[in-house]
Amino acid sequence: MDSTRRTSFITGVLFIITFVTSIPAAFVLYTPVLDDANFILGAGADGGVALGAFLEVLLIVANVGTAVALFPILKRQNEPLALGYVTARLVECTFIAIGIVSLLSVLTLREDAAAAAGGDAGSLLTAGRSLVALYDWTFLLGPGCIGVLGTGLILGYLMYRSRLVPRGMAMLGIVGGPLLCAGSIAVLFGVIEPDSALKSLTVAPEFVWELSLGIYLTVKGFKASGVQRLQADSRVVPTAHAVPTP
Repeated sequence: MDSTRRTSFITGVLFIITFVTSIPAAFVLYTPVLDDANFILGAGADGGVALGAFLEVLLIVANVGTAVALFPILKRQNEPLALGYVTARLVECTFIAIGIVSLLSVLTLREDAAAAAGGDAGSLLTAGRSLVALYDWTFLLGPGCIGVLGTGLILGYLMYRSRLVPRGMAMLGIVGGPLLCAGSIAVLFGVIEPDSALKSLTVAPEFVWELSLGIYLTVKGFKASGVQRLQADSRVVPTAHAVPTP
């Protein structure tokens, strides 16, 4: 396995890890705290939410890993855009980290409520709902807006121009990233509901793009023609023009 194939394999595995970690956390393990307004006043194990937070920490590592692994390859196509992709990933991960802390804070307040008899239930409910609302907004603006512009539009464009993956696949990212971002902005301004069917439709192209990219890079790697083209471009040395002497 040469270095380029190793890079594509590692990147593909990291993309798959983002699915393995994010989906169970957001749609299964966080469900009790996100859907139950009185969760903070209840009793019971908090292991599911804590496990979800741990998975999202791994998600942050995988997100940053995809950008770092791809940067040496993508900068041969367009270094400013490759740096933009890294930046978008870092900003997205910052939002994810804030969301993790907000839900872990709910667990801390829940434990304090169980330990202190006769606590102010109204204040705890307000605090809990505020922290859940903070998580919802970080999810919408981070992965749902900035993240998809990076992984969708920027990465899709770079893959399309470099031809490292099939162009039809890369078009999913070019279309899917802005589409999902537009859906998130529509939710931001109250045009559509976060759980509406229309919002779910905006997720589909980006979902297929990232999943197919992860599988393709893991199984097949970068297209040889794209790698050869980038290598040839990187060996081109600009010709110095002679300066006429008076």
